[in-house]
Amino acid sequence: MSRKVLVIGEVREGALRNVSFEAIAAAKTMSDGGEIVGVLCGSDDLTNMGKELIYYGADRVVTVQSDQLASYTSEGYSQALMAVIDDESPEGIVMGHTAIGKDVTPKLASKIETGLISDAVNIEETGDNIVFTRPIYSGKAFEKKIITDGLIFATIRPNNIKALDRDEGRSGEVTAREVDIKDLRTVIKDVIRKSTEGVDLSEANVIIAGGRGVKSEDGFKPLEELAEVLGGAVGASRGACDAEYCDYSLQIGQTGKVVTPDLYIACGISGAIQHLAGMSNSKVIVAINKDPEANIFNVADYGIVGDLFDVVPKLTEEIKQIKVNA
Repeated sequence: MSRKVLVIGEVREGALRNVSFEAIAAAKTMSDGGEIVGVLCGSDDLTNMGKELIYYGADRVVTVQSDQLASYTSEGYSQALMAVIDDESPEGIVMGHTAIGKDVTPKLASKIETGLISDAVNIEETGDNIVFTRPIYSGKAFEKKIITDGLIFATIRPNNIKALDRDEGRSGEVTAREVDIKDLRTVIKDVIRKSTEGVDLSEANVIIAGGRGVKSEDGFKPLEELAEVLGGAVGASRGACDAEYCDYSLQIGQTGKVVTPDLYIACGISGAIQHLAGMSNSKVIVAINKDPEANIFNVADYGIVGDLFDVVPKLTEEIKQIKVNA
């Protein structure tokens, strides 16, 4: 059965997040040939970003532009999104399982009076049903869910569902929808970001993560060099954050970010269960640790027993040489 599916895109620092394109791919599976409608909210002109969603598979895009949407608030965004949902009456809605997605989608589901499948890592069509796979028990097991009646509403984990190929030959309408955003209880006056520059950790294909074994703030410099060579991001265990070697914005684990990169290199990380909950679903895991009995080796695809301060610089130089000779 074909369905109209609404894809809620996400803009961050003036650019579309990659998970917005992944959500379109998920919507294609959910729609069974039905229409894919993108939705974007913000304070600036969103026309070009709307076209980008169309290049990645959306059939048309609705934008909501308002000064009240300059910074995210659950009340402002939910008012804007509910107006579009009421207009479109979709049979499905999908959004990235990001900080914003985790906050606004339960509010929307409550207003629509429907269920919500959160943090899906795979979507497949089986007969007449759409089957969602999501991790449970901190990634130790997976469950499959099927919605048999009513609207299908889901969030997807970033970096798990491959986006469709970009096609500038695709065309579609980008229309603006005026929404009167009112009665906001929260107003954002200023946003102070305390995070590293470079690749977004939650969407990075390569992550170099450090634990207590980095020993100091300077101990992260070899990891940063390796990440730069590989075009990746730097992360950390809670132990490294607690020791004040780095900011908590880099924390990966049960109480930090959950990541699923193509390559995860754990440097000086013992492998506490709380950390594994945030990275164990990475496609390839490489562990570098002086302790051959470290728990991280139990989940690693490749292990190097050695001092990270010897191994990481050599690895960086070797990759540089490979790039030069390529």
